[in-house]
Amino acid sequence: MSDCYCGNSLSFESCCAPFIKGIQKPATAEALMRSRYSAYATGNADYLIETTHISTRKFHLKSDILAWSKNNQWLKLEVLASTETTVKFNAYFLDENLKAQIHKEYSFFKLENGNWFYVDGEFS
Repeated sequence: MSDCYCGNSLSFESCCAPFIKGIQKPATAEALMRSRYSAYATGNADYLIETTHISTRKFHLKSDILAWSKNNQWLKLEVLASTETTVKFNAYFLDENLKAQIHKEYSFFKLENGNWFYVDGEFS
């Protein structure tokens, strides 16, 4: 068994898959962010749309999410810091030209009716 895409030592099926499949709900903003990274790694654009807050969902087209997900090879997630509603992370990937890239983000999350949602992020 290999580690989950999100960097946890559990298998994907035991870690992020239950969130992506709707079997469980992420209990924290960090758990949601990790599952969203795994959704990018596995090309699950529906989960990414569903877990984006309704106030910013219109800015995220499913076709764009799916293209970015599929055109990159996701290598590693590094969580640098997290609070109840924020997560600072680096996502390492190879772009479509196999050039190493780092997506650096400080993300904001919101809890509504027992569900965590990604609101937006600051990129550096």
